[in-house]
Amino acid sequence: MSTLITVYYLAIKNIPSLLDIFPKFELFAVLATVVGVPLSVAVGWIHLKRSHLFSSETDISVEANPYNYKMMPGKEAVLSTPMMLIQLRILRRLAETNGLLKGREKEEIEGLENMLLTLLKGGYVGEPRRNANF
Repeated sequence: MSTLITVYYLAIKNIPSLLDIFPKFELFAVLATVVGVPLSVAVGWIHLKRSHLFSSETDISVEANPYNYKMMPGKEAVLSTPMMLIQLRILRRLAETNGLLKGREKEEIEGLENMLLTLLKGGYVGEPRRNANF
């Protein structure tokens, strides 16, 4: 409202051609609100999508979040990760029994099992750029 009042009384009142278009403040305020707000939102959204700032800020936020490298407390620690570990072990035994496991696949499964065990012990997996807060 303050901006509308300032623009009307300092700019429009001093320019006769604009005063012909907007003879009353109320007309200017309604038109500025109806047209200006959606236009401002559209321009801001387009600017945000074209700007590299949004994606950079998201990347930094993801890298700084410790729960992208550690197990979240709660249901993930109590239910999800132990269940994944049991499923992985059962799947490995089934694959070994049926002779479906090759050397590299066995190593990959062992690596995943070690990472799940690390998470269960409170450690972190992956390589965060900044791990000083862990």
